[in-house]
Amino acid sequence: MSVTRARTLMLTLLLGSGVMQGCQAGASPSSQTSSTPQAASANEVSSDKGIGTSSPVADASAPGRDDQMPAERESFDQWVSEFRQKARAQGITPATLDEALANVRYQPRIIELDRSQPEFTRAIWEYLDSAASTSRVDNGRQKLAAHRSTVDQVQNRYGVPGSVITAIWGIESNYGSNFGSFSTIDAFATLGYEGRRHAFAEEQLMAALRIIQEGDIDRDHMLGSWAGAMGHTQFIPTSFLAYAVDGDNDGRRDIWGSIPDVMASTANYLVKNGWQRGQPWGVEVTLPDGFDYTRTELSTRQSTQDWQAQGVRPVQGQSMPAFDQASVIAPAGAQGPAFLVGPNFRVIMRYNNATSYALAVALLSQRIDGGPGVQGNWPRGLKPLTRSQTKEMQTLLNQKGFGTGTPDGIMGPNTREGLRAWQRSVGRTPDGFPSSSVLEALRQPSS
Repeated sequence: MSVTRARTLMLTLLLGSGVMQGCQAGASPSSQTSSTPQAASANEVSSDKGIGTSSPVADASAPGRDDQMPAERESFDQWVSEFRQKARAQGITPATLDEALANVRYQPRIIELDRSQPEFTRAIWEYLDSAASTSRVDNGRQKLAAHRSTVDQVQNRYGVPGSVITAIWGIESNYGSNFGSFSTIDAFATLGYEGRRHAFAEEQLMAALRIIQEGDIDRDHMLGSWAGAMGHTQFIPTSFLAYAVDGDNDGRRDIWGSIPDVMASTANYLVKNGWQRGQPWGVEVTLPDGFDYTRTELSTRQSTQDWQAQGVRPVQGQSMPAFDQASVIAPAGAQGPAFLVGPNFRVIMRYNNATSYALAVALLSQRIDGGPGVQGNWPRGLKPLTRSQTKEMQTLLNQKGFGTGTPDGIMGPNTREGLRAWQRSVGRTPDGFPSSSVLEALRQPSS
């Protein structure tokens, strides 16, 4: 399973219906540190810190393709010994191995967290209330002002607005106040030994050893989430090797203690994944009566001009950005606000492939810059479905001939498609948004 998909799945389970609400360190009461950065549309399972296996972070509870049970044929010490041999064969020096693995410990708590699958979910508006709260906006402005010189240098070099970098920082670790206290070495050694996702964990552990060997950080200060996401903006080790930058020119890439390195690395990640200088993320819009909500998918793309021709308009006081490839999203269905989003929104999702996460970054950065928050009304009276309720809904849709695939409690594109088809068949607006009223209607034999 890709890192991106793994983290997205975890966030999907945590956050709820309609749109997968990202659960970053510092972003919510049950948050987990992860730089992947992480979240997805309508609980869509699609990507973790946004970029597949190279996602900056990975916090996940779902099993991947490695379905082995915890190792029973060997002790943890035996597993470590065998891994040392693999690492030596790949060029890791004995000195690095001694530093990193001499006191490595199996951490049962990491396995507990990895296997947890929350039943209850959060609505996207609850997630955004936390992720882009007034206090986080105020703290973001203070951080931006305190590091103005660094922000300006990074912004000029990479073309990524300082407010966007700061917003990612805020959502990933609450501006560094909570990026995790787990040893990255212990985390990946534990996950590698446990077995369910051992190939991914071993790859990350090997990368972590390379980071130590290259002198960027020592073992004791390589800290992060239980799932191995590291530092202020939560990079997993392979993403660190690919994207981390020495922003203060001290010869080290330090995303734990150097704000210039944190900001430059985060900007470099976005640029290497397609950030377009000078383009906004998007804009909140209003949709015309009779709008076809089956088109509110990120996979549906057309020019801003074409959307305007179909009656899509910016909310009062804002203007429409000129995108060649724009999508309309309605994360709470027809009863909530809608947004026109462009390429840079999709780049943010490479950091964490969830529309809710990208929307949180976009709105937080917009407010840090002095812009407005969401102007439309969220359907706060709707109650998100639990995971078991979502599975029931999927089962009912399948029974009624609206295929959603194997029921798993996750609102992915197949489930939204099946739900929309049923909604259309019974005369409802086909927005693919699950709710308790939808489930009640499905339970009726005549529906």
